[in-house]
Amino acid sequence: MTKRVALAFSGGLDTTVCVPLLEEEYGYDEVVGVTVDVGQPAEEFDEAEETAEALDLEHYVVDAKAEFAELCFDSVRANATYQGYPLGTALARPVIAEAILKVAEEQDCDALAHGCTGKGNDQLRFETVWRASDKEVIAPVRELGLTREWEIEYADEKDLPVEGGNEGAWSIDTNLWSRSVEGDDLEDPTYVPPEDIYDWTATPGEVDGEELVEIGFEMGYPVMLNGETIDSVSLIEELNEIAGAYGVGRTDMMEDRMLGLKVRENYEHPAATVLLTAHEALEQLVFTKSERDFKQQIDEQWAQQGYKGLVDSPLVNSLEGYLDAGQEKVTGTVTVKLQGGQCRPVARDSEYGVYSESAASFNTETVDGIEQADATGVAKYHGFQERLANRVLENVKAGEGDETLAADGGSKDEHGEDDE
Repeated sequence: MTKRVALAFSGGLDTTVCVPLLEEEYGYDEVVGVTVDVGQPAEEFDEAEETAEALDLEHYVVDAKAEFAELCFDSVRANATYQGYPLGTALARPVIAEAILKVAEEQDCDALAHGCTGKGNDQLRFETVWRASDKEVIAPVRELGLTREWEIEYADEKDLPVEGGNEGAWSIDTNLWSRSVEGDDLEDPTYVPPEDIYDWTATPGEVDGEELVEIGFEMGYPVMLNGETIDSVSLIEELNEIAGAYGVGRTDMMEDRMLGLKVRENYEHPAATVLLTAHEALEQLVFTKSERDFKQQIDEQWAQQGYKGLVDSPLVNSLEGYLDAGQEKVTGTVTVKLQGGQCRPVARDSEYGVYSESAASFNTETVDGIEQADATGVAKYHGFQERLANRVLENVKAGEGDETLAADGGSKDEHGEDDE
């Protein structure tokens, strides 16, 4: 019986060396390479196809951009950021894993394999999807303890079609939603990155001018750009170009990974920055304070699950139920200004706006029949408990016992009865 394994294949060093290793070390007769398109540059697919051809590898390319874009828009409804940056790679991995699993099932593969190391997050994001199937999961780089140096030597020994390893000094992962850059000198937190690590964003300090961009939302989903209805993939691609030209969407951070490691990461995410900013601005208009306060908990939990690659978990399904109900009101438009690397909302409009211009105006005497003087009683009570607590503390420190209400006009007589 022929043993077949489906390999997440990029054509880079890690996945290229996995092809012969799966045959030699794991005993698989055939390796099926699967490359999933979630918005990578065209040259990455050219490299994958050329490498697959050189290896005589059965190779499939799956277009999953639309599915990935929809998941990104789900994350917008949840204002999903992890430690301050929009989720990109984290959301792409489950989409990629699902696409590879589907090919593996269609091609009668017995196992699934990836080229992730044992230090990163991606191994977990791939495998949480794959381990729900009945197929074996293989991770050669992790299981064999491979290093980058060993892989380069092995590739040279086997005359594998790789160019010394990593397409330059940096390790780069690109998809529709974000571009991440790490490795080499960037691993030093004191190292100031050169401008050439960036590709999507212009240098913020060198950008002149400004631009207004209007985003239209329906039930929390972005659906319009500058008054025109547009599909999700095109909307993201266009916004990446528009906002990136103003230097919008850079993050340089120390990130805490799932396995406990702290790593230096650099990200570019122009479209994500604009859409998340606009969405939150619209929520500020249509939600009550209680709704805004509570939704922060929903957003945080969604983002944590998304970071872990658990977008199909029972918790996320429940969170989505709340989002479906609440986001009905998040319908309207937001105008943001792009200028000098910054994106900020400057106008918003919705028929669901919980706002009254006349009530908020300084030129209006009453609010829905309520006189300004009616607030006097509220002002007197406001902070009463805090004032009382401070007096209690002061009196205890001064050794005055329970004479805490004297300042409020009440005291106790010598028999312990309250005076009136």
